[in-house]
Amino acid sequence: MNQTFTFADRLKSAMEQKHMKQVDLIHAAETAGVKVGKSHISQYVSGKTVPRAEILHFLSETLDVDADWLSGNGGNTVNLGTSPRRTFSKSTKLDNVLYDVRGPVVDEANRMERNGTHILKLNIGNPAPFGFRTPDEVIYDMRHQLADCQGYSASQGLFAARKAIMQYAQLKKIPNVDIDDIYTGNGVSELINLSMSALLDDGDEILIPSPDYPLWTACATLAGGKAVHYICDEQSEWYPDMEDIKRKVNSRTKAIVLINPNNPTGALYPREVLQQIVDIAREHQLMIFSDEIYDRLVMDGEEHVSIASLAPDLFCVTFSGLSKSHMIAGFRIGWMILSGNKAIAKDYIEGLNMLSNMRLCSNVPAQAVVQTALGGHQSVNDYIIPGGRIYEQREFIYNALCDIPGISAVKPKAAFYIFPKIDTKKFNITNDEQFALDLLREKKILIVHGSGFNWKDPDHFRVVYLPRVEVLEDASVKLRDFLEYYRQ
Repeated sequence: MNQTFTFADRLKSAMEQKHMKQVDLIHAAETAGVKVGKSHISQYVSGKTVPRAEILHFLSETLDVDADWLSGNGGNTVNLGTSPRRTFSKSTKLDNVLYDVRGPVVDEANRMERNGTHILKLNIGNPAPFGFRTPDEVIYDMRHQLADCQGYSASQGLFAARKAIMQYAQLKKIPNVDIDDIYTGNGVSELINLSMSALLDDGDEILIPSPDYPLWTACATLAGGKAVHYICDEQSEWYPDMEDIKRKVNSRTKAIVLINPNNPTGALYPREVLQQIVDIAREHQLMIFSDEIYDRLVMDGEEHVSIASLAPDLFCVTFSGLSKSHMIAGFRIGWMILSGNKAIAKDYIEGLNMLSNMRLCSNVPAQAVVQTALGGHQSVNDYIIPGGRIYEQREFIYNALCDIPGISAVKPKAAFYIFPKIDTKKFNITNDEQFALDLLREKKILIVHGSGFNWKDPDHFRVVYLPRVEVLEDASVKLRDFLEYYRQ
């Protein structure tokens, strides 16, 4: 005869399967904004009471069990002849993977939105929701060519798209590039994943900046490699700390990653800084990966220099695309360019070709507009000069943040991000993710905490300054008001 189990029995069994204690459920409730206290959980576990529907839903989601199973279809006791149904956990390969640009704080923002709360999203560099529009000519060309884009392209991309990218590489003075050295991707993100998977074996090390764009660290980790973070120095315009890089190179180091212009800091590296990195890579025979997706969003009359142009004798992989410069993040079109000494990377290139073939091809309609986008008038230039939206929004948010007591910032020179520092002693901040959650719940403003970019101290956060000035002004007023009383 099957034994009769109570709700409490089921709850305790599910907690055991999940290796969770009562205190873990309480912490999970706090993070999710669910109002349930220690006494409530204790009563559920002891069998003195059963939870109401919304708490039941929270418990079932947290414990990864079916709500009907947990409740016994609404009854306090049910027939149960077996232990909880089998559940499936994520791979242990994901244990050290972080992508908080869309992480737990964003999950909370989504929950609040589902309940009808309007959230100002300053967490992700997505131009379209803030009124930035794709150039009309790009839209026209995509529509015109759509009927011809129904099949797969070659795995590396359409000839016309790669030809236009090759010519762009020539303008950037990237050496030794022909059409077979160019791969299109579903955004740079796909190509980062592909390039790390083709390179890294278990235990291989790769130098990645801190702060970083976290996808680099995530993809290196997933590939089995070890991301070793070198410091970018806030006191020196967020330039890479060369001495720190030198200390962290060893026999297991295969490559160095550069993000220039930088996300999340908005820094732009001058030629002399790039040359020092080339010198280190040359001395230690490292590959160079350079993420240059923001290379056309440079302000103040500064020039972007591709590091590959300084390293004809090294093997370099340069990444860029149209998502940011042409405001078409949703089209998913990026590319990578192999350059320099390709003879030393023949086997690696075979791996890239294998993985490129396996994903068949990137988005063909988006490939079809590359030639149009890279040629002729570049409308992005109108945004990054005095009077242009991105320029004026940069000016406003930099001054507004620096005017708030306890906040300081380095003025960004490129992209549309700023990475301000917060006085942790003044506000007693020990957990920057909690700071981001508290700001979200109090002021309905969504930012990304600094540790989401593999920054070790809880003293920074990233702001996307894509909204119009009047929206940024409202956000800065709310942030100032929040910090007048906030203490962690």
